[in-house]
Amino acid sequence: MLKTYRHPADFALECGAVLHGIDIAYHTFGTYRPEDDNAVWVCHALTANSDVADWWPGTVVEGGFLDPVKHYTVCANIIGSCYGSTGPTSINPATGTPYYDSFPDLTIRDMARALTILADHLGLEHIGTLVGSSVGGFQALEWAAEEPKRFGRLVLIATDAKASPWCIAVDETQRMAILADPTYGEPRADAAKAGLEAARAIGLLTYRGPEGYNRTQQTPAADGTEPVREHRACSYQRYQGLKLSRRFNAYSYVKILDAFDTHDVGRGRGGLREALGRLTMPATVVGISTDIVFTPAEMRTLAAMLPNATYHEIESAFGHDGFLVEHDQLNSIIQSSK
Repeated sequence: MLKTYRHPADFALECGAVLHGIDIAYHTFGTYRPEDDNAVWVCHALTANSDVADWWPGTVVEGGFLDPVKHYTVCANIIGSCYGSTGPTSINPATGTPYYDSFPDLTIRDMARALTILADHLGLEHIGTLVGSSVGGFQALEWAAEEPKRFGRLVLIATDAKASPWCIAVDETQRMAILADPTYGEPRADAAKAGLEAARAIGLLTYRGPEGYNRTQQTPAADGTEPVREHRACSYQRYQGLKLSRRFNAYSYVKILDAFDTHDVGRGRGGLREALGRLTMPATVVGISTDIVFTPAEMRTLAAMLPNATYHEIESAFGHDGFLVEHDQLNSIIQSSK
Protein backbone atom coordinates (compact mmCIF):
# COMPACT_ATOMS: atom_id res chain seq x y z
CA MET A 1 0.00 0.00 0.00
CA LEU A 2 1.25 3.48 -0.87
CA LYS A 3 2.23 5.55 2.15
CA THR A 4 3.38 9.16 2.37
CA TYR A 5 5.62 10.82 4.90
CA ARG A 6 5.20 14.58 5.15
CA HIS A 7 8.49 16.09 6.30
CA PRO A 8 7.54 19.45 7.81
CA ALA A 9 10.94 21.15 7.91
CA ASP A 10 12.46 23.18 5.10
CA PHE A 11 14.46 21.13 2.62
CA ALA A 12 17.35 23.07 1.11
CA LEU A 13 18.44 21.99 -2.36
CA GLU A 14 21.96 22.21 -3.74
CA CYS A 15 20.81 24.82 -6.25
CA GLY A 16 20.05 27.18 -3.35
CA ALA A 17 16.26 26.89 -3.50
CA VAL A 18 14.28 25.73 -0.48
CA LEU A 19 11.24 23.47 -0.48
CA HIS A 20 9.04 24.29 2.50
CA GLY A 21 8.38 20.73 3.57
CA ILE A 22 8.46 17.69 1.30
CA ASP A 23 6.26 14.66 0.73
CA ILE A 24 7.99 11.30 0.30
CA ALA A 25 5.82 8.50 -1.08
CA TYR A 26 6.95 4.97 -0.29
CA HIS A 27 6.02 1.30 -0.12
CA THR A 28 7.14 -1.37 2.31
CA PHE A 29 7.00 -5.14 1.96
CA GLY A 30 7.43 -7.72 4.70
CA THR A 31 8.06 -7.24 8.41
CA TYR A 32 10.99 -5.39 9.91
CA ARG A 33 13.05 -7.54 12.28
CA PRO A 34 16.02 -5.52 13.50
CA GLU A 35 17.47 -8.54 15.28
CA ASP A 36 17.80 -10.21 11.84
CA ASP A 37 19.11 -7.06 10.12
CA ASN A 38 16.56 -7.81 7.39
CA ALA A 39 15.96 -4.31 6.01
CA VAL A 40 16.52 -3.91 2.26
CA TRP A 41 16.20 -0.53 0.58
CA VAL A 42 15.55 -0.35 -3.17
CA CYS A 43 16.30 2.85 -5.10
CA HIS A 44 14.23 2.96 -8.28
CA ALA A 45 15.07 3.95 -11.84
CA LEU A 46 14.01 6.94 -13.96
CA THR A 47 10.23 6.62 -14.38
CA ALA A 48 9.46 3.88 -11.85
CA ASN A 49 7.44 4.35 -8.68
CA SER A 50 7.84 3.12 -5.13
CA ASP A 51 5.85 -0.09 -5.73
CA VAL A 52 8.73 -2.47 -6.44
CA ALA A 53 6.41 -5.45 -6.85
CA ASP A 54 4.67 -3.56 -9.67
CA TRP A 55 7.68 -2.73 -11.85
CA TRP A 56 10.26 -5.40 -10.90
CA PRO A 57 8.65 -8.79 -11.54
CA GLY A 58 10.04 -11.90 -9.94
CA THR A 59 11.74 -10.10 -7.04
CA VAL A 60 9.17 -9.41 -4.28
CA VAL A 61 8.06 -13.03 -4.31
CA GLU A 62 8.80 -16.22 -2.40
CA GLY A 63 12.31 -17.25 -3.39
CA GLY A 64 13.14 -13.82 -4.83
CA PHE A 65 15.93 -11.67 -3.44
CA LEU A 66 13.25 -9.38 -1.98
CA ASP A 67 11.21 -12.26 -0.53
CA PRO A 68 8.73 -10.53 1.82
CA VAL A 69 8.81 -13.48 4.24
CA LYS A 70 12.55 -12.96 4.81
CA HIS A 71 13.09 -9.29 4.13
CA TYR A 72 11.63 -5.90 5.01
CA THR A 73 11.89 -3.98 1.75
CA VAL A 74 11.46 -0.22 1.46
CA CYS A 75 11.31 1.82 -1.73
CA ALA A 76 10.69 5.56 -1.86
CA ASN A 77 9.58 7.56 -4.86
CA ILE A 78 12.29 10.10 -5.66
CA ILE A 79 11.64 13.79 -5.21
CA GLY A 80 11.07 15.35 -8.61
CA SER A 81 8.92 12.44 -9.74
CA CYS A 82 5.14 12.42 -10.14
CA TYR A 83 4.21 9.37 -8.10
CA GLY A 84 3.49 10.99 -4.76
CA SER A 85 6.75 12.60 -3.71
CA THR A 86 7.23 16.35 -4.05
CA GLY A 87 7.88 17.29 -7.66
CA PRO A 88 6.73 19.51 -10.53
CA THR A 89 3.08 18.42 -10.24
CA SER A 90 2.99 19.27 -6.51
CA ILE A 91 1.38 22.46 -5.26
CA ASN A 92 3.75 25.37 -4.80
CA PRO A 93 2.72 26.84 -1.42
CA ALA A 94 3.77 30.28 -2.62
CA THR A 95 1.25 30.29 -5.47
CA GLY A 96 -1.35 27.66 -4.58
CA THR A 97 -0.88 26.08 -8.03
CA PRO A 98 1.37 23.27 -9.31
CA TYR A 99 5.03 24.09 -9.88
CA TYR A 100 5.28 22.53 -13.35
CA ASP A 101 8.35 24.01 -15.07
CA SER A 102 9.08 26.38 -12.17
CA PHE A 103 10.08 23.47 -9.93
CA PRO A 104 13.68 24.05 -8.79
CA ASP A 105 16.65 22.12 -10.11
CA LEU A 106 17.58 18.89 -8.35
CA THR A 107 20.68 16.76 -8.02
CA ILE A 108 21.07 13.08 -7.26
CA ARG A 109 22.55 14.20 -3.96
CA ASP A 110 19.31 16.03 -3.12
CA MET A 111 17.39 12.84 -3.86
CA ALA A 112 19.66 10.80 -1.60
CA ARG A 113 19.23 13.29 1.24
CA ALA A 114 15.47 12.83 1.02
CA LEU A 115 15.99 9.08 1.43
CA THR A 116 17.92 9.73 4.63
CA ILE A 117 14.97 11.70 5.98
CA LEU A 118 12.57 8.82 5.33
CA ALA A 119 14.95 6.19 6.74
CA ASP A 120 15.27 8.23 9.94
CA HIS A 121 11.49 8.57 10.14
CA LEU A 122 11.13 4.78 9.77
CA GLY A 123 13.74 4.15 12.46
CA LEU A 124 16.11 2.34 10.11
CA GLU A 125 19.45 3.24 11.64
CA HIS A 126 21.03 0.28 9.86
CA ILE A 127 19.95 -1.13 6.49
CA GLY A 128 21.23 -4.59 5.70
CA THR A 129 21.26 -4.18 1.91
CA LEU A 130 21.00 -1.13 -0.33
CA VAL A 131 19.94 -1.96 -3.89
CA GLY A 132 20.05 0.40 -6.84
CA SER A 133 19.60 -0.18 -10.55
CA SER A 134 20.19 2.40 -13.29
CA VAL A 135 19.41 5.88 -11.87
CA GLY A 136 18.57 4.03 -8.66
CA GLY A 137 22.20 3.00 -8.52
CA PHE A 138 23.18 6.67 -8.71
CA GLN A 139 21.08 7.31 -5.61
CA ALA A 140 22.45 4.24 -3.83
CA LEU A 141 26.06 5.26 -4.41
CA GLU A 142 25.40 8.85 -3.33
CA TRP A 143 23.61 7.72 -0.19
CA ALA A 144 26.29 5.17 0.67
CA ALA A 145 29.04 7.75 0.12
CA GLU A 146 27.28 10.14 2.49
CA GLU A 147 26.40 7.55 5.15
CA PRO A 148 28.60 4.47 4.68
CA LYS A 149 27.99 3.13 8.20
CA ARG A 150 24.23 2.87 7.62
CA PHE A 151 24.56 0.02 5.12
CA GLY A 152 25.77 -3.54 5.46
CA ARG A 153 25.93 -4.35 1.75
CA LEU A 154 25.55 -2.71 -1.66
CA VAL A 155 23.93 -4.20 -4.75
CA LEU A 156 24.56 -2.04 -7.82
CA ILE A 157 22.95 -3.05 -11.09
CA ALA A 158 23.55 -1.44 -14.49
CA THR A 159 24.69 1.91 -13.10
CA ASP A 160 27.80 4.01 -12.52
CA ALA A 161 29.49 6.38 -10.11
CA LYS A 162 29.38 9.29 -12.57
CA ALA A 163 27.14 10.21 -15.50
CA SER A 164 29.10 9.57 -18.69
CA PRO A 165 29.18 11.94 -21.68
CA TRP A 166 27.30 9.28 -23.68
CA CYS A 167 24.47 9.14 -21.14
CA ILE A 168 24.35 12.93 -20.86
CA ALA A 169 24.13 13.20 -24.67
CA VAL A 170 21.21 10.76 -24.71
CA ASP A 171 19.52 12.81 -21.97
CA GLU A 172 20.05 16.03 -23.90
CA THR A 173 18.56 14.50 -27.04
CA GLN A 174 15.47 13.54 -25.06
CA ARG A 175 15.24 17.03 -23.56
CA MET A 176 15.50 18.52 -27.04
CA ALA A 177 12.51 16.43 -28.10
CA ILE A 178 10.45 17.59 -25.12
CA LEU A 179 11.40 21.25 -25.41
CA ALA A 180 10.60 21.17 -29.14
CA ASP A 181 6.97 20.53 -28.22
CA PRO A 182 5.36 24.00 -28.35
CA THR A 183 3.17 23.19 -25.34
CA TYR A 184 6.18 22.81 -23.04
CA GLY A 185 5.99 25.55 -20.42
CA GLU A 186 2.20 25.67 -20.36
CA PRO A 187 0.82 25.29 -16.81
CA ARG A 188 -0.97 22.00 -17.25
CA ALA A 189 -0.21 18.39 -16.41
CA ASP A 190 -0.40 17.15 -20.02
CA ALA A 191 1.93 19.81 -21.44
CA ALA A 192 4.56 18.52 -23.90
CA LYS A 193 2.78 15.18 -24.23
CA ALA A 194 4.00 14.66 -27.80
CA GLY A 195 7.50 15.72 -26.81
CA LEU A 196 7.52 13.23 -23.94
CA GLU A 197 6.41 10.46 -26.29
CA ALA A 198 9.28 11.25 -28.66
CA ALA A 199 11.74 11.41 -25.77
CA ARG A 200 10.64 8.01 -24.53
CA ALA A 201 11.08 6.53 -27.98
CA ILE A 202 14.63 7.92 -28.10
CA GLY A 203 15.44 6.60 -24.65
CA LEU A 204 14.03 3.18 -25.42
CA LEU A 205 16.53 2.70 -28.25
CA THR A 206 19.32 2.83 -25.68
CA TYR A 207 17.47 0.74 -23.09
CA ARG A 208 16.90 -2.17 -25.46
CA GLY A 209 19.66 -1.82 -28.08
CA PRO A 210 19.87 -3.45 -31.51
CA GLU A 211 19.88 -7.07 -30.37
CA GLY A 212 16.67 -6.64 -28.38
CA TYR A 213 14.88 -4.84 -31.22
CA ASN A 214 16.07 -7.24 -33.89
CA ARG A 215 14.88 -10.18 -31.84
CA THR A 216 11.41 -8.88 -30.95
CA GLN A 217 10.35 -6.31 -33.56
CA GLN A 218 10.84 -8.05 -36.89
CA THR A 219 8.10 -7.29 -39.41
CA PRO A 220 6.78 -10.36 -41.27
CA ALA A 221 8.03 -10.53 -44.85
CA ALA A 222 5.68 -9.22 -47.52
CA ASP A 223 3.94 -11.82 -49.67
CA GLY A 224 3.56 -9.62 -52.73
CA THR A 225 5.76 -7.24 -54.69
CA GLU A 226 4.88 -4.08 -52.76
CA PRO A 227 7.38 -2.92 -50.13
CA VAL A 228 6.44 -3.17 -46.47
CA ARG A 229 5.37 0.25 -45.19
CA GLU A 230 3.95 -0.60 -41.77
CA HIS A 231 6.74 -1.83 -39.55
CA ARG A 232 6.35 -3.47 -36.18
CA ALA A 233 9.30 -1.43 -34.86
CA CYS A 234 7.52 1.82 -35.76
CA SER A 235 4.27 0.90 -34.04
CA TYR A 236 6.27 -0.30 -31.03
CA GLN A 237 7.97 3.08 -30.69
CA ARG A 238 4.67 4.94 -30.92
CA TYR A 239 3.04 2.59 -28.43
CA GLN A 240 5.83 2.93 -25.88
CA GLY A 241 5.79 6.72 -26.17
CA LEU A 242 2.03 6.85 -25.69
CA LYS A 243 2.22 4.41 -22.80
CA LEU A 244 4.64 6.65 -20.89
CA SER A 245 2.78 9.88 -21.66
CA ARG A 246 -0.36 8.39 -20.12
CA ARG A 247 1.36 7.72 -16.79
CA PHE A 248 4.19 10.25 -16.47
CA ASN A 249 4.75 13.97 -16.64
CA ALA A 250 7.07 15.86 -18.99
CA TYR A 251 8.20 18.34 -16.33
CA SER A 252 9.17 15.51 -13.97
CA TYR A 253 10.97 13.76 -16.81
CA VAL A 254 13.08 16.83 -17.57
CA LYS A 255 13.91 17.47 -13.90
CA ILE A 256 15.03 13.88 -13.39
CA LEU A 257 17.15 13.93 -16.56
CA ASP A 258 18.73 17.17 -15.35
CA ALA A 259 19.49 15.56 -12.00
CA PHE A 260 20.91 12.49 -13.75
CA ASP A 261 23.47 14.64 -15.50
CA THR A 262 24.77 16.09 -12.21
CA HIS A 263 25.73 12.65 -10.89
CA ASP A 264 29.33 12.42 -9.71
CA VAL A 265 29.99 10.60 -6.45
CA GLY A 266 33.51 12.03 -6.39
CA ARG A 267 32.33 15.65 -6.41
CA GLY A 268 33.59 17.31 -3.24
CA ARG A 269 34.95 14.00 -1.98
CA GLY A 270 38.40 13.99 -3.56
CA GLY A 271 37.41 12.33 -6.83
CA LEU A 272 35.84 9.00 -7.72
CA ARG A 273 38.60 6.68 -6.54
CA GLU A 274 38.87 8.32 -3.15
CA ALA A 275 35.10 8.48 -2.64
CA LEU A 276 34.51 4.88 -3.71
CA GLY A 277 37.53 3.69 -1.78
CA ARG A 278 35.73 4.59 1.44
CA LEU A 279 32.87 2.20 0.65
CA THR A 280 34.36 -0.87 2.28
CA MET A 281 31.12 -2.83 2.79
CA PRO A 282 30.61 -5.91 0.58
CA ALA A 283 29.28 -4.89 -2.82
CA THR A 284 27.72 -6.90 -5.62
CA VAL A 285 28.09 -5.17 -8.99
CA VAL A 286 25.97 -6.53 -11.84
CA GLY A 287 26.43 -5.67 -15.49
CA ILE A 288 24.37 -6.78 -18.48
CA SER A 289 26.08 -8.29 -21.53
CA THR A 290 24.31 -6.13 -24.12
CA ASP A 291 23.82 -2.93 -22.10
CA ILE A 292 24.85 0.15 -24.11
CA VAL A 293 23.80 2.62 -21.39
CA PHE A 294 26.16 1.31 -18.72
CA THR A 295 28.43 -1.08 -20.59
CA PRO A 296 29.96 -4.20 -19.04
CA ALA A 297 33.37 -2.55 -19.28
CA GLU A 298 32.12 0.42 -17.25
CA MET A 299 30.55 -1.91 -14.70
CA ARG A 300 33.80 -3.82 -14.29
CA THR A 301 35.61 -0.52 -13.76
CA LEU A 302 33.10 0.46 -11.07
CA ALA A 303 33.58 -2.87 -9.33
CA ALA A 304 37.36 -2.47 -9.43
CA MET A 305 37.13 0.89 -7.63
CA LEU A 306 35.09 -0.56 -4.75
CA PRO A 307 37.37 -2.23 -2.17
CA ASN A 308 35.14 -5.21 -1.43
CA ALA A 309 33.17 -5.77 -4.63
CA THR A 310 32.48 -8.79 -6.80
CA TYR A 311 31.41 -8.41 -10.43
CA HIS A 312 28.73 -10.52 -12.10
CA GLU A 313 27.18 -10.30 -15.55
CA ILE A 314 23.67 -11.08 -16.75
CA GLU A 315 23.45 -12.63 -20.20
CA SER A 316 20.56 -10.98 -21.98
CA ALA A 317 19.45 -9.85 -25.42
CA PHE A 318 17.44 -7.01 -23.88
CA GLY A 319 20.19 -4.50 -23.17
CA HIS A 320 19.84 -2.18 -20.20
CA ASP A 321 16.29 -3.41 -19.61
CA GLY A 322 17.73 -6.85 -18.94
CA PHE A 323 17.66 -6.16 -15.21
CA LEU A 324 13.85 -5.98 -15.45
CA VAL A 325 13.54 -9.06 -17.64
CA GLU A 326 16.15 -11.55 -16.43
CA HIS A 327 14.94 -11.83 -12.84
CA ASP A 328 15.90 -15.50 -12.53
CA GLN A 329 19.53 -14.68 -13.28
CA LEU A 330 19.41 -11.63 -11.04
CA ASN A 331 17.90 -13.55 -8.13
CA SER A 332 20.58 -16.21 -8.48
CA ILE A 333 23.43 -13.68 -8.59
CA ILE A 334 22.29 -11.63 -5.63
CA GLN A 335 21.40 -14.58 -3.42
CA SER A 336 24.62 -16.48 -4.18
CA SER A 337 26.88 -13.49 -3.54
CA LYS A 338 25.78 -12.76 0.02
